[in-house]
Amino acid sequence: MTHHGAALRRLVKDETLVRQLADDYTQAPLSPAERAMLDYAVKLTRTPWAVDETDIAALRNVGWDDRAILDIAQITAYFNYVNRLAEGLGIVLEDYWQEDDILE
Repeated sequence: MTHHGAALRRLVKDETLVRQLADDYTQAPLSPAERAMLDYAVKLTRTPWAVDETDIAALRNVGWDDRAILDIAQITAYFNYVNRLAEGLGIVLEDYWQEDDILE
């Protein structure tokens, strides 16, 4: 859902980084831990059946502990659920979200 971009902008406060993340996170200046987290989230989103212990090990290898890995998995799964539910019900973006507040 496009309105998550506004929340990211408020949290990060770096418009260039937010745009880089939206365009192609693999090209953004991220720490190894941040990159591993996003790689895992993308894999869990696109090919959840392919996630295995090597993916968990990759997260541990860059410093994520088991609690953080659980949080990453739960947040990813929750956002996937909510977005699929909204898309499946045909929910449209609320009028109060201005075009400059969102990312495409």
